[in-house]
Amino acid sequence: MSMERAAMMSMHRMSRGEETARQELTPGTVRRTLQFAARYRGKLIVFLILSVLGAVLGVASPILAGDVVNAIVGGQNAPLIVRLALLIAAVAVADAALSVVTRWLSSELGERIIYDLRTAVFDHVQRMPVAFFMRTRTGALVSRLNNDVIGAQSAISRTLSGVVMNVVSLVLTLAVMVSTSWQVTLISLVLLPVFLIPARLLGRRLAELTRTRANHNAAMGDQMTERFSAPGATLVKLFGDPHRESREFAVRADRVRSAGVSISVRQSVFTTLLTLVSALALAAVYGVGGLQAIAGTLNPGDVVTLALLLTRLYAPLTGLANARVEIMSALVSFDRVFEVLDLEPLIQDAPDARPIPAGPVTLEVEDVHFSYPSADQVSLASLEEVAVLDRRGGQEVLHGISFTVRPGQTYALVGTSGAGKSTIASLLARLYDVGSGAIRYNGTDIRDVTSESLHATVGMVTQDGHLFHDTIRGNLTLAAPDATDEQIWDAIDRSRLRRVVEGLPDGLDTVVGERGYRLSGGERQRMTIARLLLASPRVVLLDEATAALDSTSERAVQEALAEALTGRTAVVIAHRLSTIRSADRILVVEDGRVLEEGPHAELLAAGGRYAELYRTQFDEGAPT
Repeated sequence: MSMERAAMMSMHRMSRGEETARQELTPGTVRRTLQFAARYRGKLIVFLILSVLGAVLGVASPILAGDVVNAIVGGQNAPLIVRLALLIAAVAVADAALSVVTRWLSSELGERIIYDLRTAVFDHVQRMPVAFFMRTRTGALVSRLNNDVIGAQSAISRTLSGVVMNVVSLVLTLAVMVSTSWQVTLISLVLLPVFLIPARLLGRRLAELTRTRANHNAAMGDQMTERFSAPGATLVKLFGDPHRESREFAVRADRVRSAGVSISVRQSVFTTLLTLVSALALAAVYGVGGLQAIAGTLNPGDVVTLALLLTRLYAPLTGLANARVEIMSALVSFDRVFEVLDLEPLIQDAPDARPIPAGPVTLEVEDVHFSYPSADQVSLASLEEVAVLDRRGGQEVLHGISFTVRPGQTYALVGTSGAGKSTIASLLARLYDVGSGAIRYNGTDIRDVTSESLHATVGMVTQDGHLFHDTIRGNLTLAAPDATDEQIWDAIDRSRLRRVVEGLPDGLDTVVGERGYRLSGGERQRMTIARLLLASPRVVLLDEATAALDSTSERAVQEALAEALTGRTAVVIAHRLSTIRSADRILVVEDGRVLEEGPHAELLAAGGRYAELYRTQFDEGAPT
């Protein structure tokens, strides 16, 4: 490695790790990192052995080159020179082969670490409760799966081997140089501060510039992410000013450009300075070494050896000087990954969890009280980008909710916005756990059933009608991956979507776009209902499932839902009271309590809260 290249790598690592090196690690991070690396013990040992051999071969080449010069100057016979030349070639071939093998091992270890960490974080995050995703910034979470995982990879694939190689190379190089000429070695070490001090000073400034550029890049990326999404683009077109948006983006882009120019200029100045230092160091070696050779205290070949070893002295010293920064940067990345893995999911299967008993399902809700979890229970300050998480507990939003739904019955929940209806639905799907009381399916507490069994038993349609950026087939088969085309088309027919799907360019293989925005609101909602029909759960939860539909679409979907709900246990939430009049029983929920319960006609005749809600939507003389 040339002195200039070593300097550039040194400066880059300083700029990247200067700030992280000052961070405090969570106790136990080092131990956990070593335990994590231990699973690759065999490959790591081979990797380190090959790294040591590479360092030895790196020092051998300058020594052999000096021997060739001495043989030439001493008038040695040609066969010796040829043997030395062949030996240099053999060392070069061995070094090249070793480099390929170590590079392969490095890549294998690094990519394996990335794979293991990413899958571990991804699987763990999938088990987190909905409250976690409501508080966490998606970009910060994705960063843990990308930037921090890659940073953790470097701890094993690069930093560890780099420290070992640098130590071995430095010891061997110093030993050879001192034994050859202690005077030249001393002069080389005296010039070392000229090599390191600019790197440290510029590295600190580059750390600031790199951080500034990263912040400006993040701001620019946030603007693009928000403005390029379908809702954001629509909002800008309706209310925004394209010229103002362009000016704001140009300002952010210019800040990124300015920081990039400053970084480039400082790197250029640094490289030029180090080139000069390299030339001065070589001049010192040739000058002092040449005088010693003339005086007869040093062989000419030794001067060549010292000159070739010079870069192998500076590069390891520079690398070791930055080892603290590199190691701390890698450990901080591990620490940030462990931070996510250590966040315990609030919703977990009990050790003795069992499936929901087969057959039609009876749903029992008994004296349920519930408060939403506080931030420190479900989130991390670093993922919310706040200094300290709010530790205050949420206020109780449900107060003693009780009802029982028999197989084949449909219960409807009505009430004003914020009354607690959607919260009840979330508890029935175990998106949250109850604070006290119990929810049972066929007599088994929801906290004692397996999540797999619960997902297979309970199907829910939410009011936002969310779809992935995937094909219609991919969205519909999310809960039934083995469904045949015949089954898919049957669900499409029952949700009154056949004409829509057949009119699309690629039919079932048409990509619906981000959040399904290539479809209308009513079509998206019917897609989610088709997905429910395809999953065919025994319990159906509908949370404002027809809220986004026009009257024509609503009638069509109501027909499909009537068919889907037949024989199943169902809980329906609706603001449109006309959609729940046929429910077996209606629960009026207000302020987290059940105020009234009964059939539509009975509640209407009672003249209570339900009758009041009904009159706000229909005339006094509307048919019942």
